[in-house]
Amino acid sequence: MKLTIKRLVAFSILLATALHFSFANAGEGAFGWIYTLDLQPKGKLEFEQRLQLNKQQAAGTYDAWTARTELEYGLTNDLQIAGYINSYYTSANQNYTNPEACDDVASCTGGYGVPSSHDPATPYRKSGIEGGSLEAIYRLTNPVTSPVGVGLYLEPTWGRNKDEIEARLLLQSNFIDDRLVLAGNVVVANERLKFIENGNVPESMLDFLVGASYRFAPKWSAGVEARFHNDY
Repeated sequence: MKLTIKRLVAFSILLATALHFSFANAGEGAFGWIYTLDLQPKGKLEFEQRLQLNKQQAAGTYDAWTARTELEYGLTNDLQIAGYINSYYTSANQNYTNPEACDDVASCTGGYGVPSSHDPATPYRKSGIEGGSLEAIYRLTNPVTSPVGVGLYLEPTWGRNKDEIEARLLLQSNFIDDRLVLAGNVVVANERLKFIENGNVPESMLDFLVGASYRFAPKWSAGVEARFHNDY
């Protein structure tokens, strides 16, 4: 069965609904992109479904959906492991304006997820299972009992478009009876892009993420996040 964006969204909603009751007591994330040290207790599971849309570029049309279906497990109170299934849907048409990539025409089809072997004069549309990821988070100090919580994060990814190894230093401090959370991540990643040229294009990344979140009511939080991104 072909994986379309409608089926991708429907599957994500159905799976999240079906598993909601099984994992009703699982923890809740305070941020969208920053990883914190609020880990699953030993022997507990949590299901998480994330959908992301990267939309529109310099010209034409570009829609890149990614979905990550995750199951987390508390191996110990300070060590959490997880597994992901990653899927994608990419639709692009005349969205690139780079003269080198477009052979000096005004626009062409290209961008992340579009193979360099694709005819840049024609639209591109493809979906499927991207690959999988494994994840481990080890908490060195707990922000609930220490002024600053510190943890280490490691995630290898194997996929159709890229292979990647990502490491993070996790920092977190809690205030006002744990209602106010300040967190930061230092992210280092190395990846091999498979959709460009010979399928072996290395790229490195260094990111700094900071954020604050405040729980103003049970199960309700508001926050802000910032990211300083560097590619090498």
